[in-house]
Amino acid sequence: MKTINWGIIGCGNVCEVKSGPAFYKVPHSRLVAVMRRDKEKARDFALRHQVPAWYTDAAQLINDPQIDIIYVATPPDSHKDYAVRAMKAGKHVYVEKPMALTYEECAEMLAVSQRTGRKLFVAFYRRAQDYFLKVKQLVNEGGVGKVIMANTRFLRPPLETDKDPALHTWRIKKEIAGGGYFYDLAPHTLDILDYILGEIAEVKSFVANQADFYEVEDTLAVSWCFASGVLGTGVWSFVTGPDCNEDVIEIIGTEGRIVFNTFTYQPIALYTDNEVIYFEIEPPAHVQQPMIQSIVEELTGKGSCPSTGLTAIRTARIMDDIFLSSGF
Repeated sequence: MKTINWGIIGCGNVCEVKSGPAFYKVPHSRLVAVMRRDKEKARDFALRHQVPAWYTDAAQLINDPQIDIIYVATPPDSHKDYAVRAMKAGKHVYVEKPMALTYEECAEMLAVSQRTGRKLFVAFYRRAQDYFLKVKQLVNEGGVGKVIMANTRFLRPPLETDKDPALHTWRIKKEIAGGGYFYDLAPHTLDILDYILGEIAEVKSFVANQADFYEVEDTLAVSWCFASGVLGTGVWSFVTGPDCNEDVIEIIGTEGRIVFNTFTYQPIALYTDNEVIYFEIEPPAHVQQPMIQSIVEELTGKGSCPSTGLTAIRTARIMDDIFLSSGF
């Protein structure tokens, strides 16, 4: 069976545990090269993870003939550029979320994938994790009856780095991240709702900067309607008081409800007939490993990956619509 050879552009923190080790732990998968502009950090990552080659120039990695697929793990402002260059060079691509800065950039990436015949996968890796697959199974098997609503709330206090402009990270710089923490975190929630309940057809929203720590959004209230007719709401704030930490998704049906979350993997709670059933499912040690395995299986003809450019562009459209609807 063919071994899939990977290269990484941007071997930073996300690659240390969440994704990097999976590329050489998944069967029939091998990490053969990494790239980072900082020479010492690129070499250090390669040595610690026993990667044969390392580069400081993305072009060298993109044109490495050993590589079958490139993982783009840089901030969002460079996703489109690296993905397009890699696909034009004959490489498949696995790109971090959000897929790109805007829907238009995502559409360009998808068009290049279709034109070149190179596959485009997106790191909405929760689609492949047992925790979220269990929620999808409960919904599909009618565990809550007919689904009528889907609501989510994500609240957290500001980080210390948010309060001092000198300490601001790229995640709250629009030109790099596309927006603020909503752009960094909310795509995971929106995508998993899309995976479980289908496409969101329409949104109406209010977007604000309530605390004035930075220029981008910090608080959002969104209403949505899925193509299936399911209604719901989403609330996000990144500037709440210290006692307002919350991460919850609630799917409500005619015969019960399911409560779970995006990031903390608290036990899934199924409420029905005056009882509660809990399902405790831990995330994998390397949270992207099930998704990476699905990509390898697709590239070797043994399966399919649930997160592609075609699915991810729907979340990109909703992200854009949320801001267009609000006028922020």
